[in-house]
Amino acid sequence: MNHTSDQHPWFRSARRSRNSPYRDFYVWRDRPPRKQQQVVFPGEEDSVWEYDERTDQYYLHSFYRHQPDLNVANPEVRDEIAQTMGLWLELGVAGFRVDAVPFLIQPPDGSEVGDPHEFLRDLRRFLQRRSSEAILLGEVNLPYEGQVEFFGHVDAPAELTMQFDFPAMQRAYLSLVREDATPLAEMLASRPEVRIEAQWANFVRNHDELTLDQLSEEERQEVFDALAPEEWMRVYGRGIARRLPPMLDGDPRRVAMMYSLMFSLPGTPVLFYGEEIGMGENRERGGRLTVRTPMQWSDEANGGFSRAPKSKLVAQPPNDGYAPEHVNVEAQMHDTDSLLALIRSFAHRYRSSPEIGWGTLEILEHAERAVLAHRLTTELGSFVALHNFAPRAVTVQLTLGAVAEQARLSDLFAVTVVPIHENGRTEVELGAYGYRWFRIVDSSDRRLT
Repeated sequence: MNHTSDQHPWFRSARRSRNSPYRDFYVWRDRPPRKQQQVVFPGEEDSVWEYDERTDQYYLHSFYRHQPDLNVANPEVRDEIAQTMGLWLELGVAGFRVDAVPFLIQPPDGSEVGDPHEFLRDLRRFLQRRSSEAILLGEVNLPYEGQVEFFGHVDAPAELTMQFDFPAMQRAYLSLVREDATPLAEMLASRPEVRIEAQWANFVRNHDELTLDQLSEEERQEVFDALAPEEWMRVYGRGIARRLPPMLDGDPRRVAMMYSLMFSLPGTPVLFYGEEIGMGENRERGGRLTVRTPMQWSDEANGGFSRAPKSKLVAQPPNDGYAPEHVNVEAQMHDTDSLLALIRSFAHRYRSSPEIGWGTLEILEHAERAVLAHRLTTELGSFVALHNFAPRAVTVQLTLGAVAEQARLSDLFAVTVVPIHENGRTEVELGAYGYRWFRIVDSSDRRLT
């Protein structure tokens, strides 16, 4: 675990004396091992071991040197982590985002703790005892076969409740720049089944760089060229340090389509603060910090986030077209044409469409390469969504298979019905970068759309 600052009293005590009671809370060596793990932040750190003059030893930091790793092989450290979780649960939090989970559960070399995943299972058991509704949302940036291990096998105790879907997110951007839905469709079709109480978390941005590490070098360059053409926009050779609207040149059609996609894919949508109003980044912060700026509540000084002098802020909002005077919550609250209103409408339709969260996914075949068409089916009904990755209008011919007599597609965003013909054939029109959500209904369906 890597979120303990070197200013934390535990670590200060451990540095002052080798006899400190907190000494074994961290990982120390007289000399770094010859074979070291790869540096996560190339260009910012050149080793995961940092020499400390006070102790004449090296301590392990998988990430930044100011974040010494906790020794998770130590039972006292595990207890402290659980107690910290318990405190926040008592204060009413709904769950935890677990950062860099593979690093968290990995004990130091030479430690004998058995299966490292047992620590994650213990945390899940503790969580469920304290709050049956609380969740563990994990950051596990691995291919699908690796991620499945962190949900817990079907016949084994549960681990993470949800995981960010890094593979699909990266292919979504590749599809966007290619104007071809195929990369995303193929990745979604390969999504493994997970235990019934687990879900994938769909996202388009988060507080770190937009990582593209699971794309090939050629694919990554395609996305860089289109969405991060300048060097300052790229970090670590693998990611983009920008928010979505600036990446897409402020094109409201593409922004809306990407959020529609996020909300309509099977799983749970996750928003990074400020996405709901279309915040931009502050280039002056540099690196992954460019997207970590104050929430823009109003057009007042500092975006209404703080009354402190600008010079006292840890981070400042952007001063370009995405500055608080142009983008803020207050201005969008009652604007029915705002991004905030659109995000609210997506959330409302998502909540009224249980198929999205729990349905069985089917990628629908058709002739338009730019369009992703997918269907989600449960005992409650069937949901169909289409997304056009191209700047041109298209008409999509779909075959939905066996449906009830007089079935039709009911548009969830408009008072529109699209007929379904013999053998489940139907025809759907999409605008440039357009999207449409439908529910398949017939004369016996009484649910509101």
